[in-house]
Amino acid sequence: MELMRARAPAKINLTLRIEGRRTDGFHDLASLVAFAGAGDLVFLHPDAPLALEVSGPTAAAAGPDDDNLVLRAARAFAERVPRARLGRFVLEKRLPVAAGLGGGSSDAAAALRLLAGLNGLALDDPRLFAAARATGSDVPVCLDPRARLMRGVGDVLSAPLALPPLSAVLVNCRVAVPTAGVFRALGLAPGAALPGPEHPNGLPQATLGNANALRAFLSGLPNDLEPPALALAPEIGRAMALLAEAPEARLVRMSGSGATVFALTDSCRAAAALARRVLAQQPSWWVKPTVLR
Repeated sequence: MELMRARAPAKINLTLRIEGRRTDGFHDLASLVAFAGAGDLVFLHPDAPLALEVSGPTAAAAGPDDDNLVLRAARAFAERVPRARLGRFVLEKRLPVAAGLGGGSSDAAAALRLLAGLNGLALDDPRLFAAARATGSDVPVCLDPRARLMRGVGDVLSAPLALPPLSAVLVNCRVAVPTAGVFRALGLAPGAALPGPEHPNGLPQATLGNANALRAFLSGLPNDLEPPALALAPEIGRAMALLAEAPEARLVRMSGSGATVFALTDSCRAAAALARRVLAQQPSWWVKPTVLR
């Protein structure tokens, strides 16, 4: 077979409520997740020995290849699909690492989609979801990268949501913020709940076709990991303040556990103008105008 290819789009947490810490140490969450036009690329050379090569502008920060989530996902797939055909993966890494964009999880999900295609599995095959869960908590929502509500430890997913396209600017100040450290800084004891607004199980009907209504809805639901992330990496606050000062910005928030922040704008033109201005002021930052869906 010829070389196979899949996109691994950035995952954006439009909301992120940490509802509490479970007695097993994991955290229950509720999040409205969307996916960006920006992302990594994953290639598969079928039927070669299982291996991974990482290239691209952010490859150096991706860590050891043998510990990459792409290989973990492939091994989890092989454990659940007897005599599975595998291959050699090539990951073109474009997204910042440890950035709150679910890059590694999206890479792993793209690898699973490629293996599913190679082995004739449907994307709703339960073995694929099981392999995703075994690989990481954000991998299941990235298997079919469309907007959804995510709950539990990332294992309870809504049906895809028809969100209006959201023009946005993604900004990363080149500071890596490991997720585990942010959760430690959150400081919840096992069994404890985190006070805050209740995250709805669905979206108001008016938000599904109206970007203004959706932004108003999002403004009432925070990202609970912003305070601990800001305490660990004050540079995140600088990026958020820079975006908040912009006349184009309608909502500014951090994604995931950081350090990437985003500004929602009225149009792609406004997002592009804002991105140019941020890059002019901070040329070393990673800045991407995009559309979230």
